Amino acid sequence: MSRTITVVAGNPKPASRTLAAARLVAEQFADDPAEIGEVDVIKLGVGLLGWGDEAVARAVSTVRSSDIVVIASPTYKATYTGVLKLFLDQFDAANGLAGVTAIPLMLGAGPAHFMAPEVHLKPLLVELGATVPCAGLYLGDKTFDEPGAFDAWLGQWRASVEATADALLATRR
Repeated sequence: MSRTITVVAGNPKPASRTLAAARLVAEQFADDPAEIGEVDVIKLGVGLLGWGDEAVARAVSTVRSSDIVVIASPTYKATYTGVLKLFLDQFDAANGLAGVTAIPLMLGAGPAHFMAPEVHLKPLLVELGATVPCAGLYLGDKTFDEPGAFDAWLGQWRASVEATADALLATRR
């Protein structure tokens, strides 16, 4: 079953390592990595500060229509970034991400905040209605692209993510 996959990077820098890490994770679930959608949130600019911006609305629509979304942020002050929060605030509360299988991903400089995706980002995604059938993934910002960096996570969670996405996709058809 072909899945629509999108990455959302909430880094204050465009084309960041956060975006690259999210793409690497998303590629593990894609039939064709070239077809992975991408929302580099910082590129939405001041449209994030209000309501009704067309570019923001298109980005929200892209995410809402995806089967799997990797939502990624660097770890700032032990949690996700404000720019990611501004983007996620554009979704309706409680059902804005209904029908979407989400993977919370955060990058950090060291192990001190390894629970941040599980404790901070995952609850926000669930609150917005996403289904999150996996533990949040925390990767080193300088080692995320090393071979095997998230193999253990994939080994534990790939089947759950795929089964959940396929089940939700079947209910939408």
